[in-house]
Amino acid sequence: NPALDKAIDTVKVSVVADPAQCGSLFNPLGTRVFSTSCDMARHTLAQSSVRYTIEPAAGSKTTVVRINGKDFVFDSARPAETGAAIRTALMAAGYPRADDPGIVRMSGLFDIFRAQTAGLIGLLFVLVLFVTMVYGPLAAALVELFPTRIRYTSVSLPYHIGNGWFGGLLPAISFAMVAQTGDIYYGLWYPIAIAIMTAVIGMVFIPETKNRDIYVSDGKQR
Repeated sequence: NPALDKAIDTVKVSVVADPAQCGSLFNPLGTRVFSTSCDMARHTLAQSSVRYTIEPAAGSKTTVVRINGKDFVFDSARPAETGAAIRTALMAAGYPRADDPGIVRMSGLFDIFRAQTAGLIGLLFVLVLFVTMVYGPLAAALVELFPTRIRYTSVSLPYHIGNGWFGGLLPAISFAMVAQTGDIYYGLWYPIAIAIMTAVIGMVFIPETKNRDIYVSDGKQR
């Protein structure tokens, strides 16, 4: 998204608010209702992929969103109207619409050969390739680590803990990290930290299974 990349570098956005009014935006169930103007303002900016800084204003009763030097007071009593005005100002400053169909648009089959579309498809292919590189050895390792009587559980439990809990909470945790810092890339530290933790646990606690007889624990040996 070249337009977004350019806007991040050129449009200066900041949130001026009392730090006491700025809480965590962690919302895993999507049921929280943010009541302070600081939380509402940061939520609006983070949803629009806006990079911003936090300027503390101790004791201030209002939250100001500053876009290239122009101030917008966030009215917590009218969040929809205030948010719309801020998004309009952001687009006027150079930020693209979040739902702009012209960013990556495919109107025909051969559009996949356009440079931008082909690049995105190639990136997704590489990411899926990394997943396949993990799943093959993972299944074999779990077979070697656990006997037949609990093998189904040994495959199911780590899969659902990893994908269900750590993976399922990724959107909520990453969004909260982005909203807390104002950096749209800061949420990437969550999967990086999980990957590092997994590597350390694997190296320290998982035994070597090379040449292990998988039938010994079943009372058989071949």
